[in-house]
Amino acid sequence: SQPRQAPALLRSYVARRGRRQQEGAMSNYQSSDAKKEEFRKYLEKSGVIDALTKVLVGLYEEPERPPSAVDYVRKYLGSSSTSNVDVDALRNENEELRNRIRELSRTIEDSKKGNSR
Repeated sequence: SQPRQAPALLRSYVARRGRRQQEGAMSNYQSSDAKKEEFRKYLEKSGVIDALTKVLVGLYEEPERPPSAVDYVRKYLGSSSTSNVDVDALRNENEELRNRIRELSRTIEDSKKGNSR
């Protein structure tokens, strides 16, 4: 049930932001509901909702709350130059490499023990 909370937070944010923008633009041709729906679809298609959901769920699941939630979000969303990076794949690769280093370190130690006899 936790991952579903973040989209609700996001919908609430989008709705509040939309209301603020609409206050000064009442004479628009398109209804506010249609504009909201169009914007929601745009965010969904572009992956913004998924990205924000992952970050918000990660923040929610942190054992200790970071001092600045905004800094946490900035850190994990990153800059536009890193937007195509698959963080999960990098974490997996990092773990595999750490395991390989441990294996090689054991092999070196075993080899040293064999040569000292």
